Amino acid sequence: MGIAERKQRQKEGVRTAILQAAWQMVEQEGWQALSLRKIADAIEYSVPVIYDHFENKEAILLEFTRKGFQLLNEQLQNAVAGKKDAADQLTAISNAYWNFAFSNAEYYQLMYGLGMPSCETVRQIPELSSFTDLLLQTVKAIIASGNSKDADPWLKLHTFWSMLHGLISINMMGKEKKLDPMQQAVLHDFTKSFIQSLKK
Repeated sequence: MGIAERKQRQKEGVRTAILQAAWQMVEQEGWQALSLRKIADAIEYSVPVIYDHFENKEAILLEFTRKGFQLLNEQLQNAVAGKKDAADQLTAISNAYWNFAFSNAEYYQLMYGLGMPSCETVRQIPELSSFTDLLLQTVKAIIASGNSKDADPWLKLHTFWSMLHGLISINMMGKEKKLDPMQQAVLHDFTKSFIQSLKK
């Protein structure tokens, strides 16, 4: 192995160690506890070494946000695979999105910690656009199959996403951090009613 290759491998190893230490910190203490100083202490390097790999803490958060959307997209794609009916696809998306949020709460809280992602975030994370495209395509297909073909698919997409995110947020704020079976019933009722509204 050449010197350049060895240096590159070492650099990648340090970057991986930074992300692993950061993630462990998040799991133990939450996103609010994350700091470059703590990460540096955890991997036994100086803070300037962190800056060699990430411009600032926000760059680390962006990396985790991107990873979160990658995981979400994978689960949504798996959920709709093999389903030809758009209404079945949207139901599967709703359920998979819900399950992702509570199985990956740390990711979800970062991805949507300050509300809906900004336009700047969308530009930096193509995985978010992929998720939006999947949802928009499904909404358009349901509209096309119904009697309200003049419905605005972007408006309907944001309505669906806002209600789904809101319902998840309500549950995540619960002190016991447990899924409420009633709220899952609300999820299914909301999804069914939304699909019916698109078909009218």
